[in-house]
Amino acid sequence: MARVIVKSLIVNADDLGWTEGVNRGIAKAHRNGIVTSASLLANGVAFASGVEVARSAPGLGVGVHLNLSDGAPVAARELVTSLVNDAGEFAGGPESLLLRVARGGLSLREVEQEWEAQIEKVREAGIQPTHLDGHKHVHMLPGLFELALRLAKRYNVGAIRVAHEASSLRAALSTGEELHTAAVLKQGVQARGLKLLARDAREQAERAGISTADYFCGIAQTGEMTKDGVAQLLRSLPDGTTELMCHPGYADEALQNTPTRLQGSRQSELKILTDVEIRNLVASQGIRLIDYGLVATET
Repeated sequence: MARVIVKSLIVNADDLGWTEGVNRGIAKAHRNGIVTSASLLANGVAFASGVEVARSAPGLGVGVHLNLSDGAPVAARELVTSLVNDAGEFAGGPESLLLRVARGGLSLREVEQEWEAQIEKVREAGIQPTHLDGHKHVHMLPGLFELALRLAKRYNVGAIRVAHEASSLRAALSTGEELHTAAVLKQGVQARGLKLLARDAREQAERAGISTADYFCGIAQTGEMTKDGVAQLLRSLPDGTTELMCHPGYADEALQNTPTRLQGSRQSELKILTDVEIRNLVASQGIRLIDYGLVATET
C-alpha cells in the first residue's frame, strides 16, 4: 500500500519566557489560533509564567530556546566567562558570535555547560522538551549545531530545528507586499547565510537519530509577517512537515525595556495567527497542525 503523504505544519512561537506580555500572547495564539509549539527561554525574566503557560496548555509542544545573545546565563557566571561581558550578561548577536567562534574566542565547553544548564532548568520545571532550537538561530553556527545534537541525545530530546529557510516558502510569505523592507532583505541574506554555515545539518541530525521538519520558514519575514503572506504559505504548503517560526505577543512595558526590535509586530502576528480566515484556510487545505513531539515519534 502506498504511503499517504500528509501536509503537516508546526507553528512555533519563539521567546516564551521573554516577558509576561509575550507569554500571554503565545498562550492566546495557541488557545485561539494556529500556534502548536513554543520555544522556552530558560533565562527569560518571565520564565516562571512561561512554565505556567506550558502547564496550562497540554496540547502545546514546548522546546528549549538555546540562548547565547540576551540576558544573564543560567550557569554560574564564573563557569562561562567567555560567553558574557563585563556586566556578566550575554552580549552580541549571531554575527559577533560567529566571529568569536572563528577566532577561537568562544569556549565550546562553556557553551555546553550553559546549554546543559538551560535544558536542565526547563526539565526541572516539569517540562520534557519536544525539541531544541536557537535564539537568533545561534545553534546553527559552526560547532554549535553538533553540540546541540549531542545535548539532544543526552537529554532524550527527539527533534531539532534546522533553520534552512526554503526559498519557495520565503517567496510565499512575501505575498501581498508592494515593497520589501530593508529588514526583510537583510533577513533574507541572513537566511541564505545560515544555509551555507550548516548546509548538511539535516543529514547530521539524521545520522544522530534526531528528527527535523522537512521544511522551515519565517526568518526573512521576522517582524514583517502579513496575513496575505501566511495565507499564500498555507496554499503553497508542500507535502511533509513544515515549521513556520513566529513571534506573537503583547508589547508590554517589560518588552519595551528590552533591546528586541520586535515590539508592535508581535501584536500584529498575534492578530494574524488567531484570524478566523487563517484558521479556516488551514482546515480547508487539509493541513494537519502538529508539534515537534509528533515529528519525533513518526520518524
